[in-house]
Amino acid sequence: MTDKTTVRTDGAPTPAYAFSQGVRKGPLLQVSGQGPQDPATGEFLYPGDVKAQTRRVLQNIKAVLEAGGASVEDVLMLRVYLKTRDDFPAMNEEYEAFIKENCPSGVLPSRTTVAVELPHPAMLVEIDALAVVG
Repeated sequence: MTDKTTVRTDGAPTPAYAFSQGVRKGPLLQVSGQGPQDPATGEFLYPGDVKAQTRRVLQNIKAVLEAGGASVEDVLMLRVYLKTRDDFPAMNEEYEAFIKENCPSGVLPSRTTVAVELPHPAMLVEIDALAVVG
């Protein structure tokens, strides 16, 4: 049986609660939901700017993926959680640009997007990812 391991990087914020930045078991790598936080300080960035928050969240995800031996190209699924669906067009524009920059094959990951109440009032977006390493 393949062991489950924690994935940890200084390139993404340290979790404030009882969870890992990422967990790898065999070829599967699950990245926990990332918020728009500065990896060094944990400060929530870009209040009121969902595009800038989306870019920061995706950069945090990329850092955890790389720490776990994967890349954005290896992502099967991204789940996007928005504070309000009114932010969908702006989030989607930044998301699309980031994904196209980081998926040279052109095979885009699957995605689900929902509007929910997020865990911190400064957060407009949270995203998690599931990747297959190798």
